[in-house]
Amino acid sequence: MEKFEGNEPAKKKLGLFDAIMLVMGSMIGSGIFIVSADIMRNLGSGYWLIVVWLITGVMTVAAAISYGELSAIFPKAGGQYTYLKEIFGKMMGFLYGWGMFTVIQTGTIAAVAVAFGKFTAYLIPALNDADPLFQSGSYKITWIQILAIGVILLLTYINTKGVESGKWLQNIFTGSKIVALLGLIILGFLLVKTNFWSGNMAFGWDAFNNLKTDMGGSFTKAGWESITGMTVMGGIAAAMVGSVFSSVAWENVTFVSGEIDNPKKNVVRAMVLGTSAVMILYLLINFVYLSNLDRDGIAFAVNDRVAVVVSEQIFGSGVGTIVIAVLVMISTFGCVNGIVLAGSRVFQTMAKDGMFFKAAINNNKNGVPAKSLWMQGIWASVLCLSGQYGNLLDMISFVIVLFYMITVFGVIYLRFKKPDLERPYKTWLYPVTPIIYLLIGTAFCILLLIYKQQYTWPGLIIVLLGVPVYLFINRKNT
Repeated sequence: MEKFEGNEPAKKKLGLFDAIMLVMGSMIGSGIFIVSADIMRNLGSGYWLIVVWLITGVMTVAAAISYGELSAIFPKAGGQYTYLKEIFGKMMGFLYGWGMFTVIQTGTIAAVAVAFGKFTAYLIPALNDADPLFQSGSYKITWIQILAIGVILLLTYINTKGVESGKWLQNIFTGSKIVALLGLIILGFLLVKTNFWSGNMAFGWDAFNNLKTDMGGSFTKAGWESITGMTVMGGIAAAMVGSVFSSVAWENVTFVSGEIDNPKKNVVRAMVLGTSAVMILYLLINFVYLSNLDRDGIAFAVNDRVAVVVSEQIFGSGVGTIVIAVLVMISTFGCVNGIVLAGSRVFQTMAKDGMFFKAAINNNKNGVPAKSLWMQGIWASVLCLSGQYGNLLDMISFVIVLFYMITVFGVIYLRFKKPDLERPYKTWLYPVTPIIYLLIGTAFCILLLIYKQQYTWPGLIIVLLGVPVYLFINRKNT
């Protein structure tokens, strides 16, 4: 295990509660309020909507349980990057870190920050109505993008003031959105006007055969007719792109292991408790959708904003829109903060290994990697201006799951390679738990390769571009 030089060990400023809040806050962004529309369009049945979220939940919790063993073996900053580097070598660690900086972490920050801006525009219509600040052809820079950049830079600045600042902000906003989500769930069941649950379940397990696409491949409301060649497995894989994206980033807590009290126990506890709680909330929210809206209402919600339509059903058009806008603003703001706080620690760890800009190595007077934070924030801001953050995230979905699979496989690999290694925590139900994740993940990736190649090869190419960069850096170091 490597020894870091140039800084004092990170102070333990995050407790178990803080770690759980980081897990939940990093996971819950804007996805849960939107992606169920796409899932319904792909599968067309309440049964399949629930199945997709259940599969995603099993995947997520199984991965968290498996990661726990690695977090106990390597209880230090860097998390998943460190696991991959220690188990499979520096190149594998670098490729993960490269993917993180180029798009996974920074692209997620950009996308969630823009979601904050878009829902803010519900409350301030002038943001939507204002002319673009710059436009050339289809490319434009809007006030929503500027607001997103402002949020990124503000949260980056706050996190440079120390872990305590970021921690309290994270706890407040994560706590607020959990309470708000629970309120929406409870009121969604108590104030339902017309219950569509039975109708949504009446389509049964073969409902995917009732879907219809236009020539562009998007689903239309003209009718629910058969799609030639579409299989339910392909539909599940396509639908899971959204649910998987809504359920990632929980591993961010591993990036700050060096700043968590008793990391050998608290990191795994935070991952398992946090992911389980979020997936239960996600299921309950989808039960609210299925109870308050019919199939068309979910599948064809304007701009996919299912939560907005449900909230309007519950509270009325004016109040409902405001309720969801505020909820999503709280949710996305807290999500961006959690990802900003955690990601910079990976790039600092990479820098200490000679795999990132040297300037990212040192902590500032507040004990945090300020330069690493600013590098991350500036690149995320550039992605906001590019307007391509959404496309980049779609393209990288395959790679995110692929890295999860490699890391989970690392648990099994280490059991064979180093059976005598001290394991303060051992994966629950090993080897069943990691195998479950690997089987589901493999099926997901294969089906994406078959049915949704636009989500696979571009992401792989982005990551593989890191190979020549690694070789160049490694040559320079030697």
